[in-house]
Amino acid sequence: MITSNKMKRWIGWLIVLMILLLVISFLSLMIGPVRIPLTKSISLLAQKLCFWKSYPLENIPAAVILFKIRIPRLILGMVVGAALSSAGVILQGMFRNPLVEPYTLGISGGAAAAVGLVIVAGLSGTLTQIIPLAGFAGAIGAAILVYFIASSGGRLTIPTLLLTGVIVSFLSSSLIMLLMSLAKGEELHGIMFWIMGNLQETNLPFIITVSLIILTGIFISFLFARDLNALVLGEEEATHLGIEVERTKKILFILASLLTGVAVSASGVIGFVGLMIPHLIRGVIDADHRFLLPASALLGASFLVGADLIARTIISPRELPVGVITGIIGGIIFIYIIRKRKVEFRW
Repeated sequence: MITSNKMKRWIGWLIVLMILLLVISFLSLMIGPVRIPLTKSISLLAQKLCFWKSYPLENIPAAVILFKIRIPRLILGMVVGAALSSAGVILQGMFRNPLVEPYTLGISGGAAAAVGLVIVAGLSGTLTQIIPLAGFAGAIGAAILVYFIASSGGRLTIPTLLLTGVIVSFLSSSLIMLLMSLAKGEELHGIMFWIMGNLQETNLPFIITVSLIILTGIFISFLFARDLNALVLGEEEATHLGIEVERTKKILFILASLLTGVAVSASGVIGFVGLMIPHLIRGVIDADHRFLLPASALLGASFLVGADLIARTIISPRELPVGVITGIIGGIIFIYIIRKRKVEFRW
């Protein structure tokens, strides 16, 4: 039962998070090696949206930068951040473990191993989007392997699932180290750059496809908010509340794996988003998954877009991998919160 005061509080926080995302998004469009003022950004966006009129924007350098580079990057940052945060919420609620994140189950390791194999085999230039496809195939392959090893008699045992994911993650890491030892200079750089995460993909049809899949997955996760609330109480209690526990666990595992796999295929391995963002929302505002899921998606999107903005401007014109920035910022914030004990990590 949601009281009117709680609903107002949730709506107020969601509005704040949406405004935060909007502000960071405009900063991301404006700031870079080439500065584009806010008024010019809005003007160019308005002209682009006037489909019934013909504006020759192709010859305007600012328009080319905005629509060919920054907007695709902004969209990718938002959906990947939202996907990783949502997957973190799902897995932490499903496992009842605050240390679980999207990469705990070996999904990122499988993706990285597949990408490394493609690069070392010299196949990275043979097909458009071969790297993202390899990353997605590796991520889903790792998830399927974990699922079938951990499932027994039609049941998915949570401790076994977690242990299997950790083992698959270690195996994938060993394979990655082997591939890196065999890689040549340029190949090694490609593997390292992908593992550290980046948002440099500019293929708009690919980004739109990724966005549609992620947004669909996030929407479906909202439908299981009550089930997650019940699972947090324990499987036996959830069963008493009328939840089909085994069926729900399987769906949630598949959903989290899909969100993580698509995100990793598009951006590489970007750590800390799926671990930290759910903690912040759960500890600072509310642990109810009906609020936790949309709030985490919004804050995750803002955090990753902001981290990408820092990554590409802090030592401009050079660019840092965004995964490095999320790790440093996320780690500092997390340590500060724990030391100050201003957040109670509750379920």
